Amino acid sequence: MAESTYKFYCERAEAAASAAENATLENVRDRELRSEKTWRGLAERARASNIQREKAEREKAQQRLVEAEQMHSAWAIEGQPKLPG
Repeated sequence: MAESTYKFYCERAEAAASAAENATLENVRDRELRSEKTWRGLAERARASNIQREKAEREKAQQRLVEAEQMHSAWAIEGQPKLPG
């Protein structure tokens, strides 16, 4: 979904750029250029969020792997852990 959001924003930016290029009235051209700038900003924020999300997911997966390896090592050294109670 995140990638589709980025693509949507880019498509809207391209549409605004095209509308600005084809505009005959200066105020319409200015409005479309502002719109393009806004859409491109949203696209960049979506891209940055995607990168951060993927980084966090990789870090969590790495942490789970480390924890699993620690549990496995403890199991091999100490034998089956005793349950409390």
